[in-house]
Amino acid sequence: MLNTAVQEQLLPGNTLQAKWDFAQQAGYDAIELRGKGDLHFASRLEELKQARKDGVVMPTVCVDMLHFLGAFDADLRRDAIAQMKSQLTVIAEIGGLGAQTPASYGMFSRRLPPFEPPRTEEEDREVLLAGLSELGEHARTEGVTLFLEPLNRYEDHMVNRLEQAAELIHQIGLDSIRIGIDSYHMNIEESDPAAAILAHADLIGHAQVSDSNRFQPGAGHLDWPAWLGALHAIGYDGYLAVECRLTGDPIEAIRSIPAFLQRSRA
Repeated sequence: MLNTAVQEQLLPGNTLQAKWDFAQQAGYDAIELRGKGDLHFASRLEELKQARKDGVVMPTVCVDMLHFLGAFDADLRRDAIAQMKSQLTVIAEIGGLGAQTPASYGMFSRRLPPFEPPRTEEEDREVLLAGLSELGEHARTEGVTLFLEPLNRYEDHMVNRLEQAAELIHQIGLDSIRIGIDSYHMNIEESDPAAAILAHADLIGHAQVSDSNRFQPGAGHLDWPAWLGALHAIGYDGYLAVECRLTGDPIEAIRSIPAFLQRSRA
């Protein structure tokens, strides 16, 4: 059986408890939280603790900020790292597994003008190694994991493929940092997504799912049997967290996903 999760903003309901009731009825095993900036996630700690007491399963948080650890501006980098440390601490306090972040999002793309970023590749690397090392040490101390998510070339210019994330993680050498894969980004960046999963089996710690067009699984042309089969082959036993847009009736779309994923792996 697959363990499926769904991000909280996709669920109907005004409380996590109400969202959880719907999620369970729809066949999900967990809710993935979203971590906004300005320490908003930390301000939810009492809400999250109560939800946990009420049985809501919340293993992971996905960052939802305007700047990230790879920002060009040093002050923004420091803020992003402080925010991620806070999110790692909070997810640890509610018994979760970890937090997922990209190196950056929407900051720069080599595929769009002006094409050349203001930092060299070596400078990018130094920034990422420093930020990830600091976050990885914090995650280790808290007993949780930082999941580094490669994004497609139009959303980030630094970490696009699993091999790039793996190289950074190997150099840092901390077990508290793993790759958080995303089927949508892999569909764009990996020449063979299933082969990429097999090649980096030792580092995959979390998985997010949406189809080739960023809509719900089943609404695009991604080869789900191959992608899910690769995860099964490496013994992945974590969650498949739904992070997508919805087409058609949103309630029916959300309800359709767990059954679709189960059929696709068969």
